[in-house]
Amino acid sequence: MLQHWTGVAGKRVVITGATNGIGLAAAEELAARGAQLTLVARSEARAAPAIARIGARAREDATVEVAICDLSLQASVRALAAELLERYQRIDALVNNAGALYRGHVSSGDGIELTWALNHLAPFLLTELLAERILASAPARIVTTSSDAHRGRRLVLEPASGVPGPGTSRGFRRYGETKLANILFTTELARRIEGSGVTANCFHPGLVASGFNRNNGSLARAAMTLMRPLSRSPAEGARTLVWLLDSDEVSAISGGYFADERLVTPSAEAADPDTARALWELSRAQVGL
Repeated sequence: MLQHWTGVAGKRVVITGATNGIGLAAAEELAARGAQLTLVARSEARAAPAIARIGARAREDATVEVAICDLSLQASVRALAAELLERYQRIDALVNNAGALYRGHVSSGDGIELTWALNHLAPFLLTELLAERILASAPARIVTTSSDAHRGRRLVLEPASGVPGPGTSRGFRRYGETKLANILFTTELARRIEGSGVTANCFHPGLVASGFNRNNGSLARAAMTLMRPLSRSPAEGARTLVWLLDSDEVSAISGGYFADERLVTPSAEAADPDTARALWELSRAQVGL
């Protein structure tokens, strides 16, 4: 039986992708509720404006710290994990929120397709490296940002190449595959840590008006501008994330996919336990575990 949680106040929360968008909005709200935040950022310069915004709403007992990492590089993720383990005796919550979409086929510094490296392998590796400390901190929570973009996607797992569907998938299609991988990762992680007092869940934030997809040229920026009237604010997109971290209602739920603070059913591909196990093993090979 999972232990009681009693909210994020006073708890160490490590969150990636917290310098803009829903990550920043979530960090603001979590600090307002007294969380001890560690923002994972690419640079101090990117983190500084976020810290100022978070500090403006933070409760007196909240703290905001920064850890620098390029999540697309596995060596940087390993260095981040080592730093976090040295800093903190407890990690009560890990939020895997950072993500991006790349229109063309771009490789990371490790030679891995960049959307896959950043959106799936980075949270997989960081969670694996921090797992022992998180488990020792139970009750604890792991929350990963996914998306309904996973619907209609499937993964072709090709161990020889080390990349799902190499050369055949780009742009929004590849993004959807990584969001499918986020759900499969969450369900398999939940199975592996069942009974530990640690929960693993993921969620769909909805279409959010943020900087997402504005790195892909003028047409992508124009499309996102046209969709802005139909989009949620970052604060609205972050609401389910904050709820998954703070609420006692989800203390006994693990392996779930949520939207609008409700447990929802993902696609059939996202619910396939055999694919989840195969993806886990392939991911371990891809990150050298």
